[in-house]
Amino acid sequence: METISPALYLIPVPLGDTPVGQVLPSYNREVILQIRHFIVEEIRSARRFLKSVDKDINIDELEFYPMGKHADTAVFREYLKPLVNGEPVGVISEAGCPAVADPGAVIVEQAHQMQLKVVPLVGPSSILLALMASGFNGQNFAFNGYIPIDNAARIAFIKRMEERAVNGKQTQICIETPYRNELLFRDFIKTCRNTTRLCVAAGITCQEEYIQTYTIQEWKKRSLPNLRKTPAIFLID
Repeated sequence: METISPALYLIPVPLGDTPVGQVLPSYNREVILQIRHFIVEEIRSARRFLKSVDKDINIDELEFYPMGKHADTAVFREYLKPLVNGEPVGVISEAGCPAVADPGAVIVEQAHQMQLKVVPLVGPSSILLALMASGFNGQNFAFNGYIPIDNAARIAFIKRMEERAVNGKQTQICIETPYRNELLFRDFIKTCRNTTRLCVAAGITCQEEYIQTYTIQEWKKRSLPNLRKTPAIFLID
């Protein structure tokens, strides 16, 4: 096993219960086994993920530092001390790639400010996988994050996305918390033009994977499966 250099390693996690070997390269395991300090979104799930990577890993020998959505950057500087001292540090979010629609970006920003090396590892991104499978424009696209909760703001947001998708020829991507997936789907149906295309990509890489693309008019004739507990990506074109 080649010794890794001191760096902030951004470690992807499977998007669900998918076996690690199905979505992560073996090199990630080599890196993980050489790290003793992990900045994580949630300690329990991070420990479970590391055990799935290697069942013989000694969890009790590792140090975990919770990210916290509102943590002070001064805390992150403390978390990065092992790296300053020459030890590699890993960043693990709940699912997918750290810092992409997940916590971690502030830590990465802090590392750059401290002139520390940052290394992103290969792994699943639900956003890119959804775009790949949608059949939409992959040359020009925008990720809009979460949709506003307020109903009026939500509808206005959807109309702006559709305008950019249709007139700007730019694929628009957004996400929602699972229990509001059906509400967002209905808002797309009642707000967008019949000719606008909508792709729903849910449970990507998992057993419950569902990826379908239809025009709004075609969607009106179909029923959406129960996605209340399934992370989903919505794309319009």
